Amino acid sequence: MAEVKTKETKASVREFINKVSDTKKRKDALALLKLFKDVTGEKPKMWGTSIVGFGKYHYKSEKSKQEGDWMLTGFSPRKQNLTLYILGMYKSDEYNALLKKLGKHKLGGGCLYINKLADVHTKVLSQLIKKSFVAMKKKHKV
Repeated sequence: MAEVKTKETKASVREFINKVSDTKKRKDALALLKLFKDVTGEKPKMWGTSIVGFGKYHYKSEKSKQEGDWMLTGFSPRKQNLTLYILGMYKSDEYNALLKKLGKHKLGGGCLYINKLADVHTKVLSQLIKKSFVAMKKKHKV
């Protein structure tokens, strides 16, 4: 059984974000950091080398027999876009209704992709994060 590569680390979230080379992306990452902290009430942790996560749960996959810990929600300021891990209500009617109000974004691989925060409505994004976070906590009994 393969070991999960992306794990919670003790690396500094601030140092990671401060090293984002693109000034606008770094500014957006700092804004997302505040937004996620405010919405979840959780302390941010680094997951692997490039993901900022909030909260965590333990999972066991029946298909692959893999198990481990994973964040309840989070984001990564990648070169191409801002990647948000807000999976708790993925493909629900409420999720889809909020996405219609969000603004410019893409979906794929269970993630929400945004080019820049200015492309989306922050209040709607906040609702998506909150509802997803609560749904993940409920689903995983955290």
